[in-house]
Amino acid sequence: MSAGLGIAQAQSTEPPSSWPSKPVKVVVPFGPGSTPDILARLVFEKVGASTRQPFVVENRAGAGGNIGTNAVAKSAGDGYTIGVSITGPLVNNTVLYKSLPYDPFKDLSPVTLAVIQPSVLTVPATLGVNTVPELMALLKKNPGKYNYASVGAGTVAHLAVELIKAKSGTYIVHIPYPSSPAAVTSLLTGDTQIAALAPAAVIPQVRAGKLKALAVTTKERYPGLNDLPTFKEVGIQDVEATAWIGIVVPSSTPAALVERINKEVVAALKDPGVAEKLRAQFMEPVGNSPREFAAFIQDELKRWTPVIKRAQVSLD
Repeated sequence: MSAGLGIAQAQSTEPPSSWPSKPVKVVVPFGPGSTPDILARLVFEKVGASTRQPFVVENRAGAGGNIGTNAVAKSAGDGYTIGVSITGPLVNNTVLYKSLPYDPFKDLSPVTLAVIQPSVLTVPATLGVNTVPELMALLKKNPGKYNYASVGAGTVAHLAVELIKAKSGTYIVHIPYPSSPAAVTSLLTGDTQIAALAPAAVIPQVRAGKLKALAVTTKERYPGLNDLPTFKEVGIQDVEATAWIGIVVPSSTPAALVERINKEVVAALKDPGVAEKLRAQFMEPVGNSPREFAAFIQDELKRWTPVIKRAQVSLD
């Protein structure tokens, strides 16, 4: 499969210069308070102010992001349904599932890579471990006893821990949740004991002393989280799992309209006020072209396919 640009399959109902002339729906395939939801509300509030039309966020969570992403794929390509999605429903689920209700490479057009963010390996403070080596020792003594939370099958939160398991020789049971707040709640209540989640989801509870952050899944230490080591630093090689959030539209959206949407979203991402708020949530703004985002998606497919196959993860 290859990520195409979804060149127009239908004629636009209005010229791109007049878009938007009515409210726009922004579909987030995860729950309120999740990192895609935070991104959507920050960015599209700015786009709405710029275009003088409301951009209404609609949360359609479930099935690892497939439900909401499918809703975007099946929408009219008229610029009035925009999707905010992540690695799982846009890339990894094509490998994890034998069949999907949509083909992200044919039914969706990339608009822009919005932000990148690390994942933070986190445990409840009550677990009694303070370092990754301590956690690995606990897991090896008790294979299958502990659970890890993710924000859905096929997401980076899922595959990052699968990668950690493979590299450390440990076994932990996967429990998916519909959003990062739900996954964090599971850590706090003791339903799960481990998670690799976006910083915005866990750092507030880390600062409150309820959770303990052990490491970041980036190649180098991450700005703002400089006290957290990389996995290489704690003796586990080749654990790199950068989360990201991108903007997509139905593939029937005319190329000129895709470019118009791209222009507005990238301008919002590069606005100093928006960028500051995103960085406060440990999200690094990107804002690139549709073609660059399409190439990035292909790179992600190449990166994660062998991880999924090596871990023998299949969801149907």
